[in-house]
Amino acid sequence: MFAPSTYSARRKTLCEKIGTGLILLPGNSQSPNNYPNNAYYFRQDSTFRYFFGLNVPSLVGLLDAETGEAALYGDDFTVEDIIWTGPQPTLHELAAAVDVRATYPLAELERHLHEAIRLGRRIHYLPPYRGETKLQLSEWLGIAPRMLHDRKSVDLMMAVAEMRERKSDEEIVEMERAFELGYRMHLLAMRMCRPGVVEREIAGAMEGVSKSYGQGVSFPTIVSQHGETLHNLNCDGVLEAGRLLLVDGGAESVEGYCSDHTRTYPVSGRFTERQRDIYEIVLRAHDRVAEIVRPHMMYHEVHRAAYLTLAEGLIGVGLLHGTAEAAVESGAMTMLMPHGLGHGLGMDVHDCEAMGERSFDFSSIAERAARSATCVYRSAWRLEPGTVLTDEPGLYFIPALIDKCRAEGLYRGIVDYDRLQDYYDFGGIRIEDDLLVTETGNCMLGGEKKLPVTVEELEAVVGRE
Repeated sequence: MFAPSTYSARRKTLCEKIGTGLILLPGNSQSPNNYPNNAYYFRQDSTFRYFFGLNVPSLVGLLDAETGEAALYGDDFTVEDIIWTGPQPTLHELAAAVDVRATYPLAELERHLHEAIRLGRRIHYLPPYRGETKLQLSEWLGIAPRMLHDRKSVDLMMAVAEMRERKSDEEIVEMERAFELGYRMHLLAMRMCRPGVVEREIAGAMEGVSKSYGQGVSFPTIVSQHGETLHNLNCDGVLEAGRLLLVDGGAESVEGYCSDHTRTYPVSGRFTERQRDIYEIVLRAHDRVAEIVRPHMMYHEVHRAAYLTLAEGLIGVGLLHGTAEAAVESGAMTMLMPHGLGHGLGMDVHDCEAMGERSFDFSSIAERAARSATCVYRSAWRLEPGTVLTDEPGLYFIPALIDKCRAEGLYRGIVDYDRLQDYYDFGGIRIEDDLLVTETGNCMLGGEKKLPVTVEELEAVVGRE
C-alpha cells in the first residue's frame, strides 16, 4: 500500500468534489469458481482500492461528503475462519493502516444507509459490474437490480474518473513496475515462439511470470496466429512456419496497476516480404502516435492521425486507392482497423471502463461526459498530464468483414477488393505500448528499456533461447 496519507487525501478530494450526501464504495467479495469454498483468484474493486488501499475481500467504504468522515464496514475473522486462513488483522487494524478511524460490522451498513435515506440524504454509488454487488446494493438501498443503473451517481462517476485518470508520481512508479512484468512476459513469449509450440504453452508461461512477480495478468492473455480476431482467447493452435503470432498481454503490479503491450512477429523468426510491408505500415502509425501525443490533445485527433498513417501505407502497397484523407473520410479504415487507437490505463487495463461508455448508453449524459473529458467517454476524451493511454494501431484482414463490405458496395473506388483477397490468410498485426502524457508531450513507460519492436529487433530475438 501507499502511505496512509495518500488514501486520506484522495478521500478528502472526492468528498469536496461531491459535496453532499454519502458515497458508498463497496469492495469485491470472493467469487466462487465451482463451489463456495473454491474461489477465483481474488481481484479487488479498483475504485475501492484507490480510496481505501486494502486488497481484502468483503469490505465496504462509506464517506460522508459533507463532513469528510470515512468509515469501513466488514467482519473480523472468527476462530473457525482462522483454522483455514491463519491469523488475520482485525477490521480496526486494517482501517488504521489507511487512516480510517470508524469501523462497523457489515450488518450495520444497511441500517446506517436506511437511516440516511430516511433523512433524505443522497447515496452516491457507481454502476455495479458484478452480480454479487448488484444484489448487495439492491438490498442495502431498496432498489430493484434492474433499476440500479438508472439511479447511479453521474457526479461520482465523473469525479472518480477525473481523479483516477491523472496519475501521481507514486502511481507512475507502480506502472513502471507493471511494465517490467510485461517486459519479462513478452520477451519470454518471443523466445518460446517457434514451429510446433502450442499457443497455450506461451500463454501459460506468460501468466506464470505475472503471478511470480505481481498479482497476475491484467487481462486474459491473447496468443494467436489468428491475429485478425481482435480478442482471440482460443490458444489451442500449434505454431506453424510462415504464419504471424500476435501476443497481447500485460500484468498487474502488487499494488494493482496494469501494463498492456502487444507484439506481432513471424513464427519462423523471419518476416516474409509481404508481412514486413504490412508490419512497417503499422509500426509507422504506432510511432506517429508517440510523436504527436501532447497535453490537452483530444483522443479523436490521435486516432485520426493513426488512421491517416495506416491509409497512406496501404495506398503505397496498392490495397487502397486515392488519398489517405478520402480513405479515412469514407470509413474504409474501420474495415481494416475496427477498434479504437487506444484506451486509458491504470488500476484497470481499460481504466474506469466499469463505469465507462461500454457499461451503458452514454447518450443521456454525453454533454456532462464531454465537460469532464475523461477516458470514460472516448468521443470527448482530452489527454492531460498524468493520463496514461495505450498506443495500439493495427491492420486486420477479416474475410467475413471484407466480404460484407464488398457485398454492400462500400468504399468503391477506394478499396481494391480483388487484391485484398490475396490477404485472406494473412491474419492481423497489432503493435502496442503505453504512453504517459507529460507537461510538454509524452513518454513511453519503460523509459530506455523497450520491448523489441522493429523488424530487425524482433528477428534478433524471436525463437532464440
